[in-house]
Amino acid sequence: MAFRRLFFGPEVPLSHMPADFNWAIGGEAGDGIDSTGKIFAQALSRAGRHVFTSKDFASRIRGGYTAYKVRTAVDPVQSVVDRLDVLIALTPRTIEENLDELHEGSVIIYDGERTTMENVEIPEGMIGLDVPLKRLAEEAGGAIMRNVVALGAACEVSDFPIENLDSALEKRFGSKGQSLVDNNKEAARAGRDYVAAEYGHEFEYELETTDSDYVLLNGDEAIGMGAIAAGCKFYAGYPITPATDVMEYLTGRIEQFGGHVVQAEDELSAINIALGAARAGARSMTATSGPGIDLMAETFGLVATSETPLVVVDVMRSGPSTGMPTKQEQGDLNMMLYGGHGEIPRFVLGPTSISECFWKTVEAFNLAEKYQTPVYIAADLAMAVTEQTFPPEAFDMDEVEIDRGKVVDEESIGEWQNEKGQFKPHALTEDGVSPRAFPGTDGGVHMSTGLEHDELGRRTEDTEMRVEQVDKRARKVETARAEEDLSPREFGDEDSENLVISWGSNEGAMTEAIQFLDEEGIDVRFLSVPYLFPRPDLTEAVETAENVVVVECNATGQFADVVEHDTLSRVDRVNKYDGVRFKADELAGEIKAALQEADQ
Repeated sequence: MAFRRLFFGPEVPLSHMPADFNWAIGGEAGDGIDSTGKIFAQALSRAGRHVFTSKDFASRIRGGYTAYKVRTAVDPVQSVVDRLDVLIALTPRTIEENLDELHEGSVIIYDGERTTMENVEIPEGMIGLDVPLKRLAEEAGGAIMRNVVALGAACEVSDFPIENLDSALEKRFGSKGQSLVDNNKEAARAGRDYVAAEYGHEFEYELETTDSDYVLLNGDEAIGMGAIAAGCKFYAGYPITPATDVMEYLTGRIEQFGGHVVQAEDELSAINIALGAARAGARSMTATSGPGIDLMAETFGLVATSETPLVVVDVMRSGPSTGMPTKQEQGDLNMMLYGGHGEIPRFVLGPTSISECFWKTVEAFNLAEKYQTPVYIAADLAMAVTEQTFPPEAFDMDEVEIDRGKVVDEESIGEWQNEKGQFKPHALTEDGVSPRAFPGTDGGVHMSTGLEHDELGRRTEDTEMRVEQVDKRARKVETARAEEDLSPREFGDEDSENLVISWGSNEGAMTEAIQFLDEEGIDVRFLSVPYLFPRPDLTEAVETAENVVVVECNATGQFADVVEHDTLSRVDRVNKYDGVRFKADELAGEIKAALQEADQ
């Protein structure tokens, strides 16, 4: 079994996609890197280009290297690659950090008038553009606009019409007054004109625009949007990187649909408040990251035992403990699959793309109420902070279906009452799912407790009832296995003897890695698994393959362990846990190497 621990890129060179354009800005945290990157990404998407972004930022407010990378093309892009065409370097470290991705002909834009950049050295074969970013910004109205000057310079280098930048600037600064918008437009044109006048160079890049209309959003926003579409009426959470954007997206929006957002004092309060709202009949959700999931584990068991529908989002980051809060990892899988004392029936959904964050959130609410059980949504930092473009039809609200499960009313509640007219919220049923009565339902008065209980919800230590209730709750999962479509998403050559299995945000990088591998004459069948529990039976796919590789962003191969357990077969592993997401060309190189090792 090859166990590949990935720290660096592939040793085997793989070609890049020439239609791509890769741009980045880097500097110190607090330098406005994130807002600058978003402005450029929005400008590109509004010009009808596909966009995929990636962020690298330190776990502090000021100081520490931070960067924002944009990959764009006319065709869809789903991953970052090891290549930079244009780099805006606000610090010398920016060049050092990205040196491996720069190539002959890469353009580096920097401000040689800044003290730290006076003696910057441009690597041989690359084009350095010394642009007085701060001075030009001051002439346009303020030094704070130096990054916008750099964007204007980048527009000249890439032959990207600067008018496309205007709408993004208006969206960013419009609420602060037209004067500020005009100043930023002037700053952008100052950067463009300076490069044109001082260098007059014919650069090799030309960013084609189209008439297409795309939506640009990140995974956290897609989860929030999916929650609203699913009819979520209550969200309780506590700010924690990288899950905070879910709450920020919902705040001010969910209220327009009759919902409420509550910022709790900690994660313990957040899940308990959300549980209370769910008991009251509202579709309810909370979101957090690794440390918060640890704190929520006890209440998670109460949610399951009381048979309350609740959606819990875990936006994973590097752990354990505080770990690296702003870095990528898929290290919480075991916690979501097995976490909590006792045996807890649950569902674990792992969105495989940003658009799937929307649809899996809708599905999570339906599963929670259909089976009256807690549902984890396993997202991660790479997906949460990445902006990507989608056609509007990717989020067709007419396709959203709401399933509230076995809700009873005054007319049907009689069949779920005992001879005394008492409602049985934990009635023993063949499929494991009991009836559910919302508060205020005539004849539906009942209680539930975290203690073991009988059908009426009254606590009990009766051994026979204990076994019946445990078995009943477990049957929900078995019912779901029979009723729900848990199929993995499949890509590549279905007849290939090389099988790659992965989950979560790795799908985009892997689907593009297939293209790189195809150029190398290597065919691959790829299964991307969005249902982590209950999950599809992969036994036949694994047994019929000659080589099986499981790809994930953690050190121990948590999903590989699950695959080996389920299929009774050994698999090879490609694991990355340096805090950086997989890149398509890098992943292709690692899979190629793993397959070569397996064949030896």
